[in-house]
Amino acid sequence: MEHSRQAKGSNLSREFRRGQNHMAAPQKDAYSRLLSEHHSSKFRSYLNQFAQQQQQIEESHGLAVSDPIPDTSEARSWKGENKMRKTGVRNEYSTSPNKGAQTESTLSLYMEKLNEREEAGETLGVQQGMAVRQRHSKRKDTNTSQDGDVESGGEGKQTGSKTQQHNASLFRGPSVEIPRLPHTSGNKGMTHSPRQGAVFPNHSSGGGPENQQDKKKKLKKMQKKGRRDMRQDGSEYPDGDLVPAGHVPRSAEKQSLSDRMTAGQSPGRGSSSNVTPSDNGRHRYNPGRGRNRQVFEPYMAPQDVSAGLKRSELLQGPLRINPKKYHEAFIPSPDGLRDIFIDGIVPRNRALNGDVVVVKLLPREQWKVIKPDEEETVSESVAPGDPSERAGSAAAGSTTVEGGGSLGLIIEAQFDSDKDGPGSSLLHNSMKNLNLNTAGSACPENGATLTSKLGTIDPRNLADKFLQRTAKVVYIAEKKHSRAVTGFLKFLPDKEFAMFSPVDHRVPRVNVPLSDCPENFSARAADYTNTLFVCRITEWRDNSNFAEGRLAKSLGQAGEIEPETEGILMEYDVDFSEFSKEVLGCLPQSLPWTIPAEEFKRRKDLRKACIFTIDPATARDLDDALSCKPLPDGNFEVGVHIADVSYFVEEGDALDSIASRRATSVYLVQKVIPMLPRLLCEELCSLNPMTDRLTFSVIWKLTPQGKILDEWFGRTVIRSCVKLSYDHAQSMIEAPEKLFSAEELPPFSPEHPVDAIHQAVLNLHSIAKQLRKQRFEGGALRLDQLKLSFTLDRESGMPQGCYVYKYRDSNKLVEEFMLLANMATAHQIYRSFPDQALLRCHPPPQTKMVDNLLEFCDQMGLKLDFSSAGALNRSLNDGLGLDEYSSARKEVLTHMCSRPMQMAVYFCTGVLKAEALFRHYALNVPFYTHFTSPIRRYADVIVHRLLAASLGCGPRVRLCQNDVQKQASHCNDKKMASKRVQELSTDLFFAVFVKESGPLESEAMVMGVLDQSFDVLVLRYGVQKRIYCNALPLRDFHFRKVGKKPEMTLIWAAESESEAPVQQELSIFTLVDVVLKAEGSMKYSAILKRPSETMSC
Repeated sequence: MEHSRQAKGSNLSREFRRGQNHMAAPQKDAYSRLLSEHHSSKFRSYLNQFAQQQQQIEESHGLAVSDPIPDTSEARSWKGENKMRKTGVRNEYSTSPNKGAQTESTLSLYMEKLNEREEAGETLGVQQGMAVRQRHSKRKDTNTSQDGDVESGGEGKQTGSKTQQHNASLFRGPSVEIPRLPHTSGNKGMTHSPRQGAVFPNHSSGGGPENQQDKKKKLKKMQKKGRRDMRQDGSEYPDGDLVPAGHVPRSAEKQSLSDRMTAGQSPGRGSSSNVTPSDNGRHRYNPGRGRNRQVFEPYMAPQDVSAGLKRSELLQGPLRINPKKYHEAFIPSPDGLRDIFIDGIVPRNRALNGDVVVVKLLPREQWKVIKPDEEETVSESVAPGDPSERAGSAAAGSTTVEGGGSLGLIIEAQFDSDKDGPGSSLLHNSMKNLNLNTAGSACPENGATLTSKLGTIDPRNLADKFLQRTAKVVYIAEKKHSRAVTGFLKFLPDKEFAMFSPVDHRVPRVNVPLSDCPENFSARAADYTNTLFVCRITEWRDNSNFAEGRLAKSLGQAGEIEPETEGILMEYDVDFSEFSKEVLGCLPQSLPWTIPAEEFKRRKDLRKACIFTIDPATARDLDDALSCKPLPDGNFEVGVHIADVSYFVEEGDALDSIASRRATSVYLVQKVIPMLPRLLCEELCSLNPMTDRLTFSVIWKLTPQGKILDEWFGRTVIRSCVKLSYDHAQSMIEAPEKLFSAEELPPFSPEHPVDAIHQAVLNLHSIAKQLRKQRFEGGALRLDQLKLSFTLDRESGMPQGCYVYKYRDSNKLVEEFMLLANMATAHQIYRSFPDQALLRCHPPPQTKMVDNLLEFCDQMGLKLDFSSAGALNRSLNDGLGLDEYSSARKEVLTHMCSRPMQMAVYFCTGVLKAEALFRHYALNVPFYTHFTSPIRRYADVIVHRLLAASLGCGPRVRLCQNDVQKQASHCNDKKMASKRVQELSTDLFFAVFVKESGPLESEAMVMGVLDQSFDVLVLRYGVQKRIYCNALPLRDFHFRKVGKKPEMTLIWAAESESEAPVQQELSIFTLVDVVLKAEGSMKYSAILKRPSETMSC
């Protein structure tokens, strides 16, 4: 009993010291250096000395070498101490428990004595080391299923098989345990077992009955088997990360110090040091699994978080997780400089993509070192996503479109962590993938980091510009991720739950109860291999790597458009359910509906005016119309007329509630998920031709040069005379002298002849050109990006063709007047409600990323001016040539310039006190809002209410300042989600098109070059893809940097013995030929074609 008490007390003191030593990062480097310097016979002498010391410990406990440890409380206490020694959480080399309180490690004493030791005691250490090796080689991994997949869950459950009992007895023996050493280049002669994680000395002579060659063969066989067992689909790796199928994990030696320390590992130790005698090796690659051991840190208390944020000890921001390297995550830096890096799943602390998290910076010595001359390669972005890649929420997204009309009109560039296009490789390639060699062919050092080539660098000795701050998540302020994911089920024998594997690898695997699975799932699991399910995560405990959840729905077969589309909608929390009876009860019940007589008294009657709509040919929700009336003085009365949705959607009713939650309509390739019931979207509010409709109008008196002479706001009644498509308007613009016949246009009102409509379009076009010229001369910026459109089979809905949408003068015409109306409305509501107005701002680009881009462009010979939005716009349109590929070069350069851009957001003016923060960078205007699309954007509905209240023609808005800001934030989230869903829908249909119609050939332009791959813009289809050199039939490839300009040489293997190899040079803007080929059901790849004009090496 006395011994038990003593051991317990020792454990407490060790735990205290563990906390003190837990963050001692430099200790790892010192230990690694010692090992590299003492791998000779002196080091073996140290091992002998350590073995003798271990034997003395065992003898001091009264245990013979061959005796098993009795399963008593004293023995369990001793085993806990043995665990302490193996995991390194205390002073590992103390000769007895009583010496655990010593502050000086005996390791240094041993190393000092090595020079005085002789190698006489080597034989004993070798024999004992071989005994340990033999015992380890007999052990089997009991935690993998037949296909190599790791079984999940079952925390605290142990089976009573004989094998497990036998393996446990192997650990109980007090024979010598060789300390696990970090894998460094200096460990010559040391063999690593991928399954055991132990390091054994490779002696020139053995002490066992078998000869050395046999032992080497056995060890190699064991290593291969271990890799095979642990690296198949769904396996786990030493860093505790959950590794999906087809992904190459980080090795144990590349695991960050913070990961190991947070997981309870000692600095400089492999994760396998967490093995305890009771583990039986079952969980040696997964700390915390299989027992109630804490994997993640508990979240801080809300009051502590609030205090930490006020003191600037904590930082807050949206989490972005790299879809290609899911262990990498980032949050924006408050100072607008380099993003804050979160390295690993454990420091991420159960937060999912898009969540607003609170982080605590790690000590400076744990910050990420950036190679001084490669600062632009910091991994602040993600690689281009495959069509099937999804994120369960809308993290900061890609470029979004601004302005009225169904087509996006003004690009508001923003940073997208979910889908950063191939240009990301140019500026944000991960340091871990840096190639410091000139040859790119199968070289183990390809992608070596700076520290691996130059030795360990202490970040404390470097300037801030060479470092990227790292952090860990301590609190989730807002769970923006929907926690709904699509994926596949896997049956686990003898478990009460099944494993759910999400398609999105940034989401953890989920244990779902068998009761949620199909009735015959246990008996016929193979029938559901290709069935797509939706799972909702309900909990993720801090003592498990796996989340818990419930199955929400079975979608159908993977690879089909409708199941895949429904999965996308559910992942992004898009409500596509039918509207409830309560909501529909808020609509007019007597149909057909007519405008009440009293409304004509309250509104201006414009039904006699020549007013028309211009929209895509397939549009059904027509929410904006235009008019242009010549005046006797040579000026024009121009009107923008917007559907008066706020008349039907009363503040606070059930219809208003569902509209505020949905916040936006979601446009897919094949359909629209409306924000409002279709009776409103397509009938009562839609400005259909020759039908009386309620509108909100802005009418100006303009000169032919576009100068505003007068302005009027008010509620009106209109009757559109014709529904024009963009094609109709474009044909009128291109043929100003043509007399159009009635057959060439859609049905129109007889009150307004075709020539009058034609002339109105021409007048609007003339004024729009002047407005556009003034905007860009005034410093506006436009970042055009290609948009892919499809033609669909009417019966099957499958894509029959696709093309890049052309943005023409008819689109620009509508754009200019929608922008003018939005800006005029912003001024009006801000004047009336300076603390309550809902506006839209666009912050300037991130300074650090702009500096990196400018430096790169200088090396490329490109002159970009980021001094203002207007200067950037001018530089994008100048100096790119006038040949047939100038538009492609502009597209590549536009993509690069969009990278530093921040997203435009809604906000309440009462929250941002300084008017300078209201500015819209791209438009270069002080005030901007959304007014022109209330059918599909809830923000516009609020703006309509504010406008009506400011004019005295509507009730005062009941929303307070905080309510407006909350709704603004919600609209931001839903707008980003809608944009991402639209992109994924396009990707899905294009993947189907490639599968059905491919292979597809096209010219492509290189957008970015990495050390082992390059990104291209496929010119015919406007898609961006990454091409990997290892997938090409190359003899070799070489990557190099000329200054900061990346270049690559591809050496193609000869097609026949009589031919010489072909050399191909690649850099930014290089033209190449590619072939798009389908891969699986919903993926496609780009393959570089062998150059036709060859050049011998």
